[in-house]
Amino acid sequence: MPEPTKKDEMPNGQPEESVAPDSNGALPLPEISLEVSPPPEAVAEGKEPVETDGKKPEPTEPEPLQAVVAQEPSPPENGSNQPQTGGVGIKEQAESGNSAVKEEGPCSPPPPDDDDAAATTPSPTPQAEDANSVKKLSIDLPNDSVPVPAMGRKDSVWSLGEGQGPEELDKPIDTPPLSTLLIESPQSATVTVGGDITFVAKVEAKDLLRKPTIKWFKGKWMDLASKTGKHLQLKETFDRFTKIHTFEMHIIKAKDNYAGNYRCEVSYKDKFDSCSFDLEVKEAGQGSQSIDIRSAFKRSSEGQDDAGELDFSGLLKHREPKQQDETPEVDVWEILKNARPDQYEKIAFTYGITDLRGLLRRMKKMPKEEKKSEAFAKKLEPAYQVDKGGKIRLVVDLADPTVELKWYKNGQEIRPTPKYIFEHKGTQRIMVINNCSINDDAAYSVAAGDEKCSTELFVKELPIKIVKGIEPVKTTVNERIELECEVSEEGAQVKWMKNGVEVPTGVRSRYRVKSEGTKHFLVIDDASREDTGTYSVMASGGTSEAHVQVDLKPLKIYQDLQDMTVMLGQPIKLHCEIYPGNVPGRWYRNGQLIQPNDRINIIHRNKVHRLEIETSSLHDAGDYTFVPEGYSQSLSAKLHIIDPPRVHLESLNFPDNTVTIVAGNKLRLEIPISGEPAPRVVWMKGERVILESGHRVRAETYGDQTSLTIEVTEREDSGNYKIVLQNEAGEATASVKIKVVDIPDPPEAPLVPVVGGDWCSMAWEPPKYDGGSPILGYFVERKKKQSSRWMRLNFDLIKETSFEPKKMIEGVPYEVRIFAVNAIGVSKPSEPSKAFTPLAVTSEPTMLVVDDVTDTSVTVKWRPPETIGAAGLDGYLVEYCIEGTNDWVISNKELTEKTRYTITGLSPGCKILVRVKALNAAGASTPRTLQHSILVKEVIEPPKIRVPRHLKQTYTRRVGEAVNLVVPFMGKPRPKVTWLKEGQPIEPTHVSIRNTDCDSIIFIRKAERSHSGKYEMTVQVENHVDTAILDIQIVDLPGPPHCVTIEDVWGVNVALVWTPPKDNGNSPITGYTIQKADKKTMEWYTCIEHYHRTCITITELVVGNEYFFRIFAENTCGLSEAATQTKKSALIVKEGLQMKAHDYNDHDFKEAPKFTQPLINTFAIAGYNATLNCSVRANPRPKVIWMKNKIAIIDDPRYRMFSNQGVCTLEIRKPSPYDGGLYTCKAINDLGEAQVDCKLEVKGGFTFYELMQRGVPLHLIDQYMNETKIVEQEK
Repeated sequence: MPEPTKKDEMPNGQPEESVAPDSNGALPLPEISLEVSPPPEAVAEGKEPVETDGKKPEPTEPEPLQAVVAQEPSPPENGSNQPQTGGVGIKEQAESGNSAVKEEGPCSPPPPDDDDAAATTPSPTPQAEDANSVKKLSIDLPNDSVPVPAMGRKDSVWSLGEGQGPEELDKPIDTPPLSTLLIESPQSATVTVGGDITFVAKVEAKDLLRKPTIKWFKGKWMDLASKTGKHLQLKETFDRFTKIHTFEMHIIKAKDNYAGNYRCEVSYKDKFDSCSFDLEVKEAGQGSQSIDIRSAFKRSSEGQDDAGELDFSGLLKHREPKQQDETPEVDVWEILKNARPDQYEKIAFTYGITDLRGLLRRMKKMPKEEKKSEAFAKKLEPAYQVDKGGKIRLVVDLADPTVELKWYKNGQEIRPTPKYIFEHKGTQRIMVINNCSINDDAAYSVAAGDEKCSTELFVKELPIKIVKGIEPVKTTVNERIELECEVSEEGAQVKWMKNGVEVPTGVRSRYRVKSEGTKHFLVIDDASREDTGTYSVMASGGTSEAHVQVDLKPLKIYQDLQDMTVMLGQPIKLHCEIYPGNVPGRWYRNGQLIQPNDRINIIHRNKVHRLEIETSSLHDAGDYTFVPEGYSQSLSAKLHIIDPPRVHLESLNFPDNTVTIVAGNKLRLEIPISGEPAPRVVWMKGERVILESGHRVRAETYGDQTSLTIEVTEREDSGNYKIVLQNEAGEATASVKIKVVDIPDPPEAPLVPVVGGDWCSMAWEPPKYDGGSPILGYFVERKKKQSSRWMRLNFDLIKETSFEPKKMIEGVPYEVRIFAVNAIGVSKPSEPSKAFTPLAVTSEPTMLVVDDVTDTSVTVKWRPPETIGAAGLDGYLVEYCIEGTNDWVISNKELTEKTRYTITGLSPGCKILVRVKALNAAGASTPRTLQHSILVKEVIEPPKIRVPRHLKQTYTRRVGEAVNLVVPFMGKPRPKVTWLKEGQPIEPTHVSIRNTDCDSIIFIRKAERSHSGKYEMTVQVENHVDTAILDIQIVDLPGPPHCVTIEDVWGVNVALVWTPPKDNGNSPITGYTIQKADKKTMEWYTCIEHYHRTCITITELVVGNEYFFRIFAENTCGLSEAATQTKKSALIVKEGLQMKAHDYNDHDFKEAPKFTQPLINTFAIAGYNATLNCSVRANPRPKVIWMKNKIAIIDDPRYRMFSNQGVCTLEIRKPSPYDGGLYTCKAINDLGEAQVDCKLEVKGGFTFYELMQRGVPLHLIDQYMNETKIVEQEK
């Protein structure tokens, strides 16, 4: 076998390259060497190739390409996400059947960018090294659009360049995922310029809950959904029977720039599938065209027909060749590299480059020159190609022959086997791959130390040809169909189609596909008419088709349907027999399709078709037809149902066929009837026939029911109604009872036999007519007699005919009435009862005790009842009975209003029980009875004086106060009481004494000192005596101390001595109060209070001042009214100085009162304290008097008066409007008097009730209210 030629070499040894435009119309970036090769025909005939630029370029040595084409990122075959370097995309297309299109399969990972396939150059067959040379146009372009993740894509475009890096070789290799969504993928196709073409993709939706998402792309990124218009249309359809989504892309009037690589992507939730395909646009007479590289940097012309269309391949393909200028070739890149930045625009304008911005971006990303390999003298070629079954040699030349090499396939190390043979020739290391298969189509790399080089091996399959095509078939249904074809190679894959759609061959499919060697079969076991169509088989090298016709078998009727007459409710069986037996059919009744259900059963067994109905009904009558499926013939029969008349009262759901209706309502009684033919219906009540023409009561019959209508029901309509039905099949009768019910009649007026304090007892009789329905209960209402408002007393029905209303107001007359209630409603109210007034007896008397017992009488006393009530209290009834009997004797014939009563006429020595009742208009209360019996016999009780605790010690009162002492005592019979003072009888003119049966009262209206002393009380009962002594002391203020003298003066100290007062006020002296006054001001200041001794030393006096002193005596009543003043003064002089006093006359500082600051009219707020202030000057110190409305304010707790250093203040506590008025401050001394006035107005007055609560006298309240009215009128 000859040595296979590498697919990246042209016949002259030059590498083949292709260039695709960028997405924005600019060239891709690689530094490329573009070669245009002559067509294969020219090479085969030995003709000279056509020059592309009009001049012969200088020959150059072939060298590897250094460009990398930008490709869309996709998962590589080994599953790694590491980028792989690639070369310029080269695509081989079959034009005359000499070369096959290489594809990885119907579904592949996302396709590469259209930069790789937008414009391609056909690859000729391998030629010798000395083949004709080609013309070459070389321009170095910087690469700025190759993202690293986009490299390494292997699809229908060849990728040439450096292999994988060493770090990628150790990664595992995974097989790319198979298609999971697409069941039919769009295929590569060819179209002529101006022609139409359609690409179809199909997705099976059996396992999908919603429609999948599909996108059509041209190249890498261009979404064709935004390019739809007159040249591009996208269509989607869905077949509900096959559950298949069909997506179509229509290209209308194709242009040459529509050629390129396309991609279809389908996604659904986490599933994804894609497929790429190529479109080739042919044009008659198309040859090699000259190409202007700089046009790649020009934008598409705007406003033309082709603007905005799929113009991606304008870089290499042009509609018509243009005459090239004879000017020498200019390397624009070199000019830009050597120029300053400010000259870029000028250079771009000179050479017609409009996309200057894109050109500058590419300059920034110019690839750096690669370093020369140290391990490899010559690396692997970027790519190799070999036919399936052939042999390939991969050769590298080492710089160091001692370095150990390792070969890898898709990152997995290759071990020597008969398939992989390793050879050494000097510095060359060769790996030979024998018998290449599709599995050998992979990425290969070799590692020498830390360096690696890689390549791609492409295995090309030969087209599969159909040696023997399929033949047409004509058969009938239920037969077996087998289509057979024969191909040129065993194990080849073929695709079976029906009417242009791929035949499903899944587990649940009716189609089976099998192969035996080179023969392939399509088998249909049970053919049907739907299998008719054109079937084709497709292989990579050809197609064969044939027509299959499936017809029906002729119909034969062995047994036709028969007319039937069936009784209602009996089973129905319709039967027929036809041939062929396996033909299904449909049953129709009156033209309506019959569906099987629980009652209807459709049976098909071989030739027999049977319709069975378990229980016939009237609806089952009609014309029945059986139609065999697929035939125009049909079988028919008539079915007649007969039924005797019947009345269906059970459907009314009335107990005992009794219909109850409320009087006054409309009754429409509809009763279903049946019978075939329709029966005649007659309604009767007794012997009277109800006609259809009746006005209030009428009978009607229509269809399958009869009705009785009563417009307004009355009590007389109650009774039995008879229904008579007659038809040809027989007669039927039925009875219906109608009961008209109404509300009951009102009961009679209730009776109130018993009345209590807040309750009464009432009773009544049931109503005479209950309305045809049992009485369920009663409602009770009451009202006050003088009111018209009735109040319901019960919300739950009363079952009995008696009731006790409660919670009534005592003393108020009431009336009650009754309502009767049945199931229909509430009756009218009864007549009101006679008026009655609730009255209650009082409670029993309280605290019944024996007050006195004699030989013939017993005296008892008690307290009034705690509860009297509205009926009041008329009096008391006292009863007694002899102990041991139950005969109560009324003691008082007339009621007594007193709470004390004496029972007379009793026998001495007997024992009696006593009880007392309280009586009023409601009757007698519960009696109060003594707990123990009383012996009628007088008892002597020794006297006993019970002196109160406060009288057991000296009883002290001030002179002028009243003395009222009560001294209780005990004793029977009534004791004799006597009083003595100091052993002498008490004069009634000075002291009043009043004695009762249980106490003695001593009263002194105005006490004097002479009333002081010890009083002796004596209580005597016969020979029994008891005494008690009361000590009464009447006290008064003491007199002033006697003879106050200055005993000594030294330093700032003065020694005073005095004698106790002559009059101590009938109470011991408890202390003294000493005051001092400066001779200049004569204002007295207290030095000490409650001093007990009669001598004292006053200290801390002021040097130079002359002092007078005075002393008050104090006892339990208070300070003495007057004080004793020293006659002489005490002068405090400085020690050690002797001053000769000059005789001079003292200045007279005395003056009459004079106000230096008058009072000011003031407004006060009620409830908030107010003050009045003024200042007065006078000597000696004046007496200040405050007056309101010319009346002096004395001992009123609501006023507080202050005077300090001549400033006089009156504070009014929480004033009210009553406190408003004219206030006067008056100052008086021995030299005269002065006064000032002001008005006080209090805002926020009080009501009459509030003034009364504050204790204001009525005449003042009246005066205040009148003043308030006058003020309001003035305002």
